[in-house]
Amino acid sequence: MAKHDVVSIIDKTLKDDAKKYFDIEAFLQFKNTMLRAGPQSGNSTTAITLDTNGTCSTTNNVALGTGHVKAIVDTMKERNIPTARGDDYGCITHVTTLRTFKNSLESINQYTETGLSHIYSGEVGRYEGTRFIEQNFIPKGGAADSTTFDPWSSTADAWNNGLSSWAFFFGADRVAEAQCIPEEIRASIPSDFGRSKAIAWYYLGGFGIVHDDATNSRIVMWDSAA
Repeated sequence: MAKHDVVSIIDKTLKDDAKKYFDIEAFLQFKNTMLRAGPQSGNSTTAITLDTNGTCSTTNNVALGTGHVKAIVDTMKERNIPTARGDDYGCITHVTTLRTFKNSLESINQYTETGLSHIYSGEVGRYEGTRFIEQNFIPKGGAADSTTFDPWSSTADAWNNGLSSWAFFFGADRVAEAQCIPEEIRASIPSDFGRSKAIAWYYLGGFGIVHDDATNSRIVMWDSAA
């Protein structure tokens, strides 16, 4: 009676819920990668230790920086991991995980026209042949020793020092989606003489990591043992 557009509000909410479900499913498959990277000795700013058994052995005690990005990208190239798009790899992580890294990029690019335009627009941009993407939905933490981290309930479990959090560096053929029925919004048959109605999003499918072995893995996870 107040002429609120209830249908569009419900439609938007259902679409948002579906997107979050897909993000979690994809994240869990990314997390199945066998390649885990941590700073050498826990605090190196230029070198990494790469574990190939799916568990990080290094307790991460330093923020992600340009030196780590260089080391990870070099490792990916030497392992012949194909690029994600064009000549670039991709990296996805939290906004604050990239803060130290972005501060360094501001210093590197501050005297260039392209660098200034990136700073003005707030773009994370490209570095060492890697495109950086920010996300703010999947919770932080979830180190190898975590027992409480749970993306389904948005339960974070920060790394011991909280200086960094997970990040995925990836190339092509990383995680695939198999669809039986693409996502769609469905309405149930009204009951109670048309007064009781329901609407939901519906999807049949799943996500899976393409290469679950270390030799062919396309994903390197910036991780921590605790």
